[in-house]
Amino acid sequence: MIIPVVMAGGTGSRLWPMSRELYPKQYLRLNGDKSMLQETISRLEGLDVVPPILICNEQHRFLAAEQLRQLGLAAGNIILEPVGRNTAPAIALAALNATLNGEDPLLLVLAADHVIEDINAFHQAIINAIPHADHGKLVTFGIVATGPETGYGYIQRGECLGEGKMAFDIQRFVEKPDFETANRYLSSGEYYWNSGMFIFRAKTYLDELSKYRPDILNACQNAFSNIEKDSLQDFIRVDKDAFLACPDESIDYAVMEATAEGVVIPLDAGWNDVGSWSALWEVNVKDTKNNCLDGDVFTHDTDNCYISTDEKLVAAVGVTNLVIVNTKDAVLVIDKSQVQDVKKVVQYLKDNERREYKLHRESYRPWGHHDKVVETPRYHVNRVTVKPGGKFSLQKHLHRAEHWVVLSGTAEVTLDNKKFLLTENQSTFIPIGSIHMLENPGKIPLELLEVGSGSYLGEDDIIRLKDHYGN
Repeated sequence: MIIPVVMAGGTGSRLWPMSRELYPKQYLRLNGDKSMLQETISRLEGLDVVPPILICNEQHRFLAAEQLRQLGLAAGNIILEPVGRNTAPAIALAALNATLNGEDPLLLVLAADHVIEDINAFHQAIINAIPHADHGKLVTFGIVATGPETGYGYIQRGECLGEGKMAFDIQRFVEKPDFETANRYLSSGEYYWNSGMFIFRAKTYLDELSKYRPDILNACQNAFSNIEKDSLQDFIRVDKDAFLACPDESIDYAVMEATAEGVVIPLDAGWNDVGSWSALWEVNVKDTKNNCLDGDVFTHDTDNCYISTDEKLVAAVGVTNLVIVNTKDAVLVIDKSQVQDVKKVVQYLKDNERREYKLHRESYRPWGHHDKVVETPRYHVNRVTVKPGGKFSLQKHLHRAEHWVVLSGTAEVTLDNKKFLLTENQSTFIPIGSIHMLENPGKIPLELLEVGSGSYLGEDDIIRLKDHYGN
């Protein structure tokens, strides 16, 4: 039995403005009809795997659960990290969860935000790795290098294990090299890019972690000894204080560089970690002018560009090698050769406490999502979508009133001591101080406009009397 462990933490700031702190790149649709997380899980079809363990940030829990639901998967195996502590502790939590009943399954550790184009080659590499993992090895997948890349760490292979050059001992891990060193690595044929993907027995990993970093294992065991199951969504919450005491360390430093049981399997499958806008340009379909275009885009005398737009028309004339990304609340224009400097934009937004580094105009909630169409100090207008069965918390406000206008679907409204239905083109008024709740009792999404007005419109004016989602 193989249990996929999908690591979905991280903020993906290098793909701003699409990727934000509360909606990072692994949850975006960047290379197809599914999000990167969904693609990661879907590409396992055809392998003998069970539903995955997902490790994600507490703030992303409802987003992650919704994307799993869209794939027909329950949220019961989502482990919530109260804080990020890197990959060694995250994988330890997954291994502890997988061995709760005394079992010792194979764990296939994957990042949620990688692109892999050749699924058959990916599956074959996993099949090649299983016998080594079954014999107590910690197997990683080394990407067959296609160029002198300076943005990746490398793995130097050692002795070949068996015939066919399908597996090798690991001689050493090396840090991101300069260009000249990367060229030497490429010419030698002995080095692979470090993919950050692994397969091993759960107990093997825990045993090796206990040898080399018992402090990490002890902290994770303490955090896991007091887990909580969310009564509604079945999230797995570890003890926050215990996990805060855990060192921040990658699996490479904590275990792989020290163990004598490391094995590397070559993987040549069109892998890309999509760590920048130029990387996203590389993996997407291009037109005859080498442009990647997404959305309502017009180009003339334009080549080698990545242009994406959410809503508005983008027209590009006489430009080359640009990344142009238009979202509902921000526009990025940057030369492809300088895409690493996106982090300077994000840092500026953080330093100036601008919401654009953290939030999109459109926000997701356990009941659905809303788009803040208009926002002023005295009123705001939201376009709200409530999924079937979704409901707001029972709440009241002390500083604002609200109008709800149903655009489509059916709304069940609780207003003080009354309960009634609203359908398309009907509306209701929620006075200041009134206890209210909205629910979608129907079979199709409910869409409405919410107009809030008053002297104070902050989120902390929502006084929840009954919360259905443990939010």
